[in-house]
Amino acid sequence: MNHAERNRLVVDNLPLVGYLVSEVCAAASHLSRDDLASAGAIALITSADSFNPDLGVPFGAFARKRILGAFADDMRSSDWATRGARRRIKETVAAQDSLTAALGRKPSIDEMASALGVDRETVVAGLSDAARTVTTLDGPTTEYLAADIPLPEESLLVAERLTYLRAAVAALPASMRFIVEQIYFEDRPVKDVAAELGITHSAVSQQRAEAVRLMRDGLATHYADVPAPEVIPESRISPVRRMAYLAGVSEQILRATHPAAVAVG
Repeated sequence: MNHAERNRLVVDNLPLVGYLVSEVCAAASHLSRDDLASAGAIALITSADSFNPDLGVPFGAFARKRILGAFADDMRSSDWATRGARRRIKETVAAQDSLTAALGRKPSIDEMASALGVDRETVVAGLSDAARTVTTLDGPTTEYLAADIPLPEESLLVAERLTYLRAAVAALPASMRFIVEQIYFEDRPVKDVAAELGITHSAVSQQRAEAVRLMRDGLATHYADVPAPEVIPESRISPVRRMAYLAGVSEQILRATHPAAVAVG
């Protein structure tokens, strides 16, 4: 699979990352959407790099496993709760639920302490920890294997592609960039984005589609196997606007890879 085909897989499946981020954050509101989105984007890129269509597995299913695995790794690395804390939370919540069912009301701290055979402070600490919405790593997310850890040279390649992908998004015209970020990364409905921008649902969908085509052009021009002059544009905007966008992608890449040079310039 050449670079152009891999780029297409990455761009076309960005919504999958946004969807999975929203699904995980809905169950664990304390997690950082930005951190998960970054981990998911990296996993998506590594998935495109190692995907073999000859195996007969759809790319979406292949990438989903790796993205969820990357989420699990990220949650484990940032999780604050020890196993002892999780056990205390589980016991405290179970006691609270049992007493609530038996008494027909919420139990008091003293009642819970008596049932658990501990002091009031331990119960208060358990309830306080439980209120932090701890992510359970025993849930469905960890049914999936973590994404393969790339070798050093592969890590550099993944970082490079992520830089190009971010540049392709950042260089979009302001309205298109807003639409892409809100729909793909914030998982907002098209109708909500349309209402905020004061335009129609159809207009948002059209801009989103054109933004994806532009991003493909940007990645194909700056990160593909074929020379830039041979790239066949997919976007439907005027050649002048397309060239302005491609120049913007170049500038964003330069800012990301050589910030000192940009500052001096």
